[in-house]
Amino acid sequence: MIRVLVVDDHPIVREGLKQILSDTEDILVVDEADSGQAVLDCTAKTNFDVVLLDISMPGRDGLEVLRELKQLKPKLPVLILSMYPEEHYAVRVLRGGASGYLTKASAPDELITAIRKVASGRKYISSTLAERLTYELDRDASKPLHEILSDREYQVMHMLSTGKSVKDIALELALSVKTVSTYRSRVLEKMNMKNNAEIVLYAVQNKLID
Repeated sequence: MIRVLVVDDHPIVREGLKQILSDTEDILVVDEADSGQAVLDCTAKTNFDVVLLDISMPGRDGLEVLRELKQLKPKLPVLILSMYPEEHYAVRVLRGGASGYLTKASAPDELITAIRKVASGRKYISSTLAERLTYELDRDASKPLHEILSDREYQVMHMLSTGKSVKDIALELALSVKTVSTYRSRVLEKMNMKNNAEIVLYAVQNKLID
């Protein structure tokens, strides 16, 4: 039996995932969590075979939780389930130690297949993501600017590039406006940019947004 921890800050999403997985004979949802801290608390007291982790949560987001989980339990497979298309976060989370990446638009059968695969110790990537990873490996050694950003800086940069204000981002991530402003300043400094318009242009040119 594959013991799963379902992590998402939306109760309706967790219920939907539990319903999908309840139809399988070999997958059991043992517990659920709605925040980054809850994930760490659950994994500290219970042994799971797979953590199904949402990437976008208020406060301590999925990227940060992934990093901490891999430090605490390096062998615990973490399957990322996200609303963001693969090209936005997949390569980054796989480099961060995730065992796979799925979008919430994926079919239920694909989710079940992915859980079984990562539980067996293998990686799960879609065919389109496999192509992107091949491109990443074959690409010139000089890294694009956004790869020098920390996970949180990248998240703020991506949200700014979609037109969200500092206040909007602060509300969505449950951070203070001052903290988000600090991240924005770091992004501009590291990427040698002056304003949000340059961030948007860069994101479009590098296909980080649709």
